[in-house]
Amino acid sequence: MSNDSTPILAASTVHHTVSDYLSCVQIVMVNTTLPANIGSAARAMHTMGLSRLTVVDPKLPIDETSVSHAAGGSELLSSALIAPTLESAIADCQLVFAASSRSRHLPRPVVTPTQAAKIMFDFIDKQSASSNADTLSAATASKPNIAILFGREDRGLTNEELAYADYHIQIDANPAYPVLNVASAVQVIASFIFAYAQSHTQTADSLDTALGTTTQPMLDVHLRQQWDEPAITQQQLQQLTHRTTELMVQRGLADSENLKSLPSRLSRLGSRLQLDQKEYQLLSALIAKLAKD
Repeated sequence: MSNDSTPILAASTVHHTVSDYLSCVQIVMVNTTLPANIGSAARAMHTMGLSRLTVVDPKLPIDETSVSHAAGGSELLSSALIAPTLESAIADCQLVFAASSRSRHLPRPVVTPTQAAKIMFDFIDKQSASSNADTLSAATASKPNIAILFGREDRGLTNEELAYADYHIQIDANPAYPVLNVASAVQVIASFIFAYAQSHTQTADSLDTALGTTTQPMLDVHLRQQWDEPAITQQQLQQLTHRTTELMVQRGLADSENLKSLPSRLSRLGSRLQLDQKEYQLLSALIAKLAKD
């Protein structure tokens, strides 16, 4: 039997509960203005079974209005992480989505909430199967970490923040005003994830037709492949992007004073390649050698 068949067999034996899947997903709110919206988002998350909330550099801290709007989700506020930067918040994430109401410069693949849920759960299944393989050490066999980014109330996420995401999620809405309150956006996307989790635990292929019946994404969507090593983290991707940019400047292939969109294009290329840990080590060693010579 070939090595390629081993992970496929392993994937079929992995069984997760709804909670197992949802525990891999964290909601990340960036630079939120109103504490009440953080509370409302926590309530929306609790309603849909999500429990991991990270708030990046909020304009105002979580307060009593947050708690009052959270209702039954007040425990989420108590356990919420406050991160100083988006980079630190998603550093150990292997898969990142961003909620976006419109296309931006250098767009990532655009998916619907249902497509996003399928990509998430397929990724969790494959990562879990890989964690059971003999080729992995205990240090690399960790639970997948997936983030969904939500931006500011008035202007959403910046182009630079959107560039951290592997996929952009867009919610079908009135084209004349396709803008949702941040807590409402959390509610809508979380509801699709929860509904898909219920179906997925019963039959993994129950919603496979969703990808074929929805509007064609702006870019082809590629599910992360199942390798013998886990995927790299967002922090590793950004490190690789930075080191490649520095090498290109050193070798006269780029102007340090006029990089334009080079880092963003390298980051997007890295997302599309879907590197694993071994490939990351190989590229890091190659860049180090070329920089030294």
